[in-house]
Amino acid sequence: MRILFAFTGGRGHVEPLLPPAEAARAAGHAVAFAGRPSILPVVEERGFEAFPAEPPRKPPQRIPLQELDPEREARDFRDGFADRLAHQRAPLVAALCDDWRPDVVVCDETDFGAMVAAESLGVPYASVVTIAAATFARPELIAEPLGRLRAEHGLQPDPALAFLSRHLVLAPFPPSYRDPASPLPPTARCFRSFDPPPERHDETTTVYFTLGTVFNLESGDLFTRVLTGLQELPVEVVATVGAEIDPAELGPLPPHVRVERFLPQSDILARCSAVVSHGGSGSVLGALAHGLPQVLIPMGADQPLNAARCEQLGAARVLDPVAATSEDVRDAVTAVLDEPEYRASAERLRREFAALPGPEWAVELLERLR
Repeated sequence: MRILFAFTGGRGHVEPLLPPAEAARAAGHAVAFAGRPSILPVVEERGFEAFPAEPPRKPPQRIPLQELDPEREARDFRDGFADRLAHQRAPLVAALCDDWRPDVVVCDETDFGAMVAAESLGVPYASVVTIAAATFARPELIAEPLGRLRAEHGLQPDPALAFLSRHLVLAPFPPSYRDPASPLPPTARCFRSFDPPPERHDETTTVYFTLGTVFNLESGDLFTRVLTGLQELPVEVVATVGAEIDPAELGPLPPHVRVERFLPQSDILARCSAVVSHGGSGSVLGALAHGLPQVLIPMGADQPLNAARCEQLGAARVLDPVAATSEDVRDAVTAVLDEPEYRASAERLRREFAALPGPEWAVELLERLR
């Protein structure tokens, strides 16, 4: 079987596709990726064939930290993913399907253009959830631009957006993590994206701090405020700032604080005691899969949804990115380390994650779509 994995957006949109792609390759299927040119090296270094399926973008720029604004985030999602990117990607993915001839297309849940392209060609498709706690794909928000896109590709109107979950939805997280007010569709199946991590035996208390690979450039002085709070604690601190930020900008730091541009999250989490992050789905789910309590500082996109859900489940404390002081960070991290309820809540989700079937099962489900 030939499976085309398609994604739009940054690293957080391709990472959830990699475990089922690797499992599909191990099962003997032909696998290729189509996505943003600047992100394709992430899959090429794993040995996958990769095709650009978006126009090149300008290098990312640093912008000031903004107050949280849910209405702005919803507009940005509609205008970016459901309108501009979907209209750019649909003809490119359709042309690639004509050339590469996949039997199944698997895309991240925001790659609406790939879904429309596959439907217009009669190719079965599945999506992988990349916005874990809830969804922005609400008809009242995105039906209009997607309706125009469907019409351009000769498809019937679908005002309820049933096509988004028509065949199969793969959700790489425990079912109870999803906000009940935004349930997964009936076609959704949850799986774990990697083997359960081994039990930790390291007695060193380590806190991991990240603001991801996109919002790190929109964070103002947040790196400084958080690191100032963390360095006051008797813990080892490991922080990543992203490829575009020089760690030297943060000035001299004490020996127990290590700052790097990038480190594999899986390597760090295996020896951590808590995580401080922006609340992106990948960062949050990685921490929960390791049973780690969190301090979340959401700045936009899906982050407020994840932060609210983790707080509801008792696995995290949440801080305001603009108002939080270094003392607030220090006190919040102290709380999630010292108060056993946070770790117990995270551990419940870790056990639920570990009990899920692995990515091999996701491949079995994809095989049934052919």
